[in-house]
Amino acid sequence: MKRAPRALVMTTTALALTAPAAATAVPAELDRADLQRRLDDVAAAGAVGVLAEVRDEHGVWRGTSGVSELGTTRDVPARGRFRVGSITKTFVATVVLQLVDEGRLRLDDPVDEWLPGAVPGGDRITVRHLLDHTSGLYDFQDTLPMPPSPEFFDNRWRTWTATEVVQRAVANPPTFEPPGSAFAYSNTNYTLLGQVIEEVTGRSYGTVIERRLIDPLRLRHTELPGTAPWIRGPHPHGYVPLAQEVEPPLVDFTEMNPSVFGASGEMISTARDLDRFFAALLRGRLLPDHLLDEMKTPGVDGGRYGLGLAWRDTTCGVRVYGNDGDALTYQSWSFSTEDRSRQVTLALTPDFSGDPDDAVDAFLDEAVCG
Repeated sequence: MKRAPRALVMTTTALALTAPAAATAVPAELDRADLQRRLDDVAAAGAVGVLAEVRDEHGVWRGTSGVSELGTTRDVPARGRFRVGSITKTFVATVVLQLVDEGRLRLDDPVDEWLPGAVPGGDRITVRHLLDHTSGLYDFQDTLPMPPSPEFFDNRWRTWTATEVVQRAVANPPTFEPPGSAFAYSNTNYTLLGQVIEEVTGRSYGTVIERRLIDPLRLRHTELPGTAPWIRGPHPHGYVPLAQEVEPPLVDFTEMNPSVFGASGEMISTARDLDRFFAALLRGRLLPDHLLDEMKTPGVDGGRYGLGLAWRDTTCGVRVYGNDGDALTYQSWSFSTEDRSRQVTLALTPDFSGDPDDAVDAFLDEAVCG
């Protein structure tokens, strides 16, 4: 089945893999002009607004393109906050692996050990299978109404529980069996991991992430909002389509109850905070080397997704690690070279006039290889 348009998918890991090519060095001032041109290309390809931050040997560059809100000429706030979607998963995975390091949890623990009876076959599905998306569990996202259906808009302020969305998922058969035999991205996996964190620690997964990652790293503009519908502070507005047309009318959907995302994608952050988090992770500040290596190991041969961490190979042959995510009205990417010498984070609000993926890939390559 053809995949849904990216902007209507809560969380994806469709990371482009391109053939290595020689990188050409250019003066720093040309680098920056090229970055801005590439960012403008992203906006032109299908975005209301775009913001990006690049960190490299020349320092920090921040750029924007498009507008912050339809019907205005307001610039996108370069340091603005946005819903990060699946990048939340890397935070969740990091906490799970910290608990593994402390001996409070094992990667080979079956789900049933922590969540008895939560999912069929929970005695064969392990924590590792949840982390690397090899559980075979059906993705609850595929059971939810999406815009422009009226039911989608009816759910705007609804509070969803983790148990509720898991039950929607397991009402469907597994996408494959046995667990561990294939890769199939499923938000259900990380909803369950949020519940596992709560069982192990006795605290909500949001509180645990705050205490272990957000507060120590001083990620001052990062939060897990729970059911709070607002994005506090400067931020671009996000939209969803009202009709299935080539250029559909859009409705502002910036405010909504994010509980449907849960541990699979509820987080709000900024480009700076995400760069800071991935730098700390890849530097080894958050996990011992052997668990960071596990994080980088794909669950299946030839895969590009490990334990909550994804990677892509750029056109200059440099591999970068990070994650990307969709949260209905926001799309984001955050990647870093292994030595942290180059980092890039980009966020956009789609306008549904086209698919900006190729333009985003070109920007990320420019940021790493230019």
